[in-house]
Amino acid sequence: MNGKVTRGLCALAAGTALAAFTSVAAGAAGATPGVARSLAAAETGRPAGAPGSQLWAQRYNGPGNSFDAASSVAVSPGRVFVTGESQGARSGLDYATVAYRAVSGARLWAARYNGPGNGSDAANSVAVSPGGSRVFVTGESRGTRSGQDYATVAYSAVTGARLWAARYNGPGNGSDAANSVAVSPGGSRVFVTGESRGATTTGYLTVAYSAATGARLWVQRYNGPGNGSDEAYSVAVSPGGSRVFVTGASRGTRSGLDYATVAYSAVTGARLWVARYNGPGNGSDAAYSVAVSPGGSRVFVTGGSRGARSGQDYATVAYSAATGDRLWVTRYNGPATYDDAARSVAVSPSGSTVYVTGGSNPGSATLAYSAATGARLWLVRHSDMLLAAVAVSPSGSRVYVTGLTGPFPNDYATVAHRAG
Repeated sequence: MNGKVTRGLCALAAGTALAAFTSVAAGAAGATPGVARSLAAAETGRPAGAPGSQLWAQRYNGPGNSFDAASSVAVSPGRVFVTGESQGARSGLDYATVAYRAVSGARLWAARYNGPGNGSDAANSVAVSPGGSRVFVTGESRGTRSGQDYATVAYSAVTGARLWAARYNGPGNGSDAANSVAVSPGGSRVFVTGESRGATTTGYLTVAYSAATGARLWVQRYNGPGNGSDEAYSVAVSPGGSRVFVTGASRGTRSGLDYATVAYSAVTGARLWVARYNGPGNGSDAAYSVAVSPGGSRVFVTGGSRGARSGQDYATVAYSAATGDRLWVTRYNGPATYDDAARSVAVSPSGSTVYVTGGSNPGSATLAYSAATGARLWLVRHSDMLLAAVAVSPSGSRVYVTGLTGPFPNDYATVAHRAG
């Protein structure tokens, strides 16, 4: 999920959803900005001990005591990592990455990154190396003379110490925003994708780096059939490490913005296939997240898609990883029947369940689906959170969601749910 999506959630919070934030906060004694409070009252529909029930919740308030919004979460054995944008004391918005103990939610460390331009920096995605020793964060960061650039940072997962930082400025020397990061199963490569200004248009831009040093290995661009603005929001790697999958929003010839998912060779960056999805409303469709099944046979994509009569809905699509053929599509229209957009998708370690989360007016919704058929298994709604990302524990027993919570100024909010 990228900074634009995070700020879009904030805009939603300023509207209808803000009323839910305020009403819940008013009922919590001593609820003030920057002070931790229970989020349990906001969760609806799941009794204690049931699948989806809450296990712990944590907040993070940055040194600027102002706006903080989490955009991504990743899990390793024993640790949960959350990243986003956070107001600094004198540095504007910075990357802020926080490590928590997976069992209890206790904070282990927090690391911040302020780009060389000392301007607005927003971390949009976090990933962990397979061995759990390194954490990789990417996003958009102000350069000294290059505007917004890709900025990818590697940290020690144990201490939060910075190991390296790599920046990328596109050929148009304009606005470049990295929206997602993934690590190869062997841990040797890091893949970053987003939107980058070319000579004439903005397109998908995917970069491969050495995980050890941050050295650039290859770069690939994708421009859709409409030759308009295309923005990649998410990247994932196959379990075997041979393929990289990128998804986002791409201009079609007559269909407006569509989901566009691209498969590349992880070694060379050569394009293997492209699959597009245009929703039933033939309007704006944007895929925000992609995940691969543990067996490597299926690719799952989710986002926001215009319905025939329901406005924007969650739309989750399953594809064959080998060919890009579509296997199933499932849609979710929230109780307000508009302003629903899934932001993140994750797959259970067994490959049997797909988890989706995002903004669903009023508030947020997390759903579990059958990976084989797309049938819904359970649904949890939060009235005082706008959720941005979901991850599953290595054991498959817990589902972690993160995003922002009010009242303004917003804080990070992270919740652990029982998976099943």
